[in-house]
This record gives sequence, structure tokens and C-alpha cells, in this order.
Amino acid sequence: MATIPLTLRGAQLLKDELQRLKSVERPAVITAIAEARAQGDLSENAEYDAARERQGFIEGRIAELESKISNAQVIDPKSLQTEGRVVFAATVDLEDLEAGSKVTYQIVGDDEADIKSGLISVSSPIARALIGKYAGDIAEVQAPGGVREYEILDVRYE
Repeated sequence: MATIPLTLRGAQLLKDELQRLKSVERPAVITAIAEARAQGDLSENAEYDAARERQGFIEGRIAELESKISNAQVIDPKSLQTEGRVVFAATVDLEDLEAGSKVTYQIVGDDEADIKSGLISVSSPIARALIGKYAGDIAEVQAPGGVREYEILDVRYE
């Protein structure tokens, strides 16, 4: 599996979720399975089936998180030496040249992306258009409604 880029915050979120699944969710589902087994006939026991299904989901998510964490390349934006270039984990202030609106995005890994919080995936069209550019450059982004132009106002590494 290829390395997965993550910010420090994103790596910590994955570790926290993994810890919660192992220490809270897994024991709870094991208890639920034991209680359902105690009710007798398992062939018509909906609680048992639901608990087993939940256990399968939890175990699958634990395996997925462990894989992502082991393949993660954690990038601290403060340690980057990029001379103002837009790179992974950079925070970028943009102005939509057509609408005149200003937005701020941080380029993060796919698992961390949350557009409402200003976190865009490194594989998104806008992030791909921004990577490698500097403050003052114009980035053309292929959007569903056509090409949009953004001026890069500032690049920060927070």
C-alpha cells in the first residue's frame, strides 16, 4: 500500500478513533454478544445477529485504521521549507476572481477533508490546481460549472 499523507491533526484523529474502538466499542459489542447468547436459540435471535454485524464492522474499521496509520506519512506544515509554495498541509487564502469572494483552505489528506471546516483533500481538483503555485499566482480550477479562476492571496504553514 502506498504512503498516505496526513497532517499532525489528522494522524491524531485516526489514533483517537482507533483507541476508542479498541477500548470502548469492542468490549461493548463483546458484552452485547454474550448477553444475546444467554437468551438461547441463536437462529432467531435478532440481537445476536445485530451484535455480530456490529462486531464485524468494528473489527474491519480497526484493521483499516491500523493499516492507514502504519502507512501514514505525517507532515508537519511548520517544518516545511517551501519558500511560500503551496504544498500539502499548507493553508491558502484565495479570492474567486469571478465572484470576488475570499476563502481559506488547508490542503489535507483524503481522510481529513471537511469542506465546511475549510479542509480540502489533496486529491480534489482545487488542491491539485493550487499545488506548486505561489502567492500572487492565478490557479485555474476545472469545476462542474466550468473553469474558475482563483488568485492565491497568501500561503501559510500553520
